[in-house]
Amino acid sequence: MASTTSQQTANSQTPSSANMSLENYRLPTHRLQLRDVEPGKTPLVLVACGSFSPTTFLHLRMFSLAYDYVKANTNFTVVGAYLSPVSDAYKKVGLAPAHHRIRMAELAVQRRTRTADCLMVDPWEAIHAEYMPTAKVLDHFEHELNDVIGGVEDTNGQKHPVRIALLAGADLIQTMSTPGVWSQDDLAHILGQYGAFVIERAGTDFQEAVGSLKEWENNIYYIPQTVANDVSSTRVRLLSKRRMNIDYLVPTEVVDYIGEHGLYQEEDGTVTGKLKEKAR
Repeated sequence: MASTTSQQTANSQTPSSANMSLENYRLPTHRLQLRDVEPGKTPLVLVACGSFSPTTFLHLRMFSLAYDYVKANTNFTVVGAYLSPVSDAYKKVGLAPAHHRIRMAELAVQRRTRTADCLMVDPWEAIHAEYMPTAKVLDHFEHELNDVIGGVEDTNGQKHPVRIALLAGADLIQTMSTPGVWSQDDLAHILGQYGAFVIERAGTDFQEAVGSLKEWENNIYYIPQTVANDVSSTRVRLLSKRRMNIDYLVPTEVVDYIGEHGLYQEEDGTVTGKLKEKAR
């Protein structure tokens, strides 16, 4: 998806941003297509927010499905895509420390494929001490890509602002229809200003999931799964805790990292007591 020029863009991230702080933060742009947009197309950056504890093949597959859908059904052109792991303040059961989740996500996306060629990991959300709402995360990308970088160029050299959109599973969108889970202001901000590309998930009825989101339906794009895939981080953690094989559920590099650091061995799915001391 990216040209040689785009792959060699300045401001590329270091081999690992797991130990990055807000003071030295820079948005990873090493796979961002800055000059390859076809005239008449709207440049699009997809952002998937989540725990990624750990990153699975389904997380990666979401981007492939979205890329194919965007290409065939919209006037957008995907110029970049990001995994944005939540911060430790999310306090979810099974949430490995942020530096581990950032690194596992980086390992998961490092191997290039046709649709992963613009996929990156942004540590900004994860390195915050406080929980960052999704609306603020999308605002962050809007600022970095359009205010700081100044958008992207088409092949005629004309600058265009980047459209930011949330990439999520239908299960997440279903929570947006559940009263009291999301504030109406955040829903209006996320779905009204940015929009969402929603991947089909087993056990979730899309029409029911968007039942109370009708006012933003023109900004919500539904993407069916052409091959059923119900891998979840929760199941990977459970298998790991039981010392069972997780090959082919997550990338090999992530399997090795989990074993090396003893992740997902305790009842809460995080790390062993010994490794917790090392992680402080």
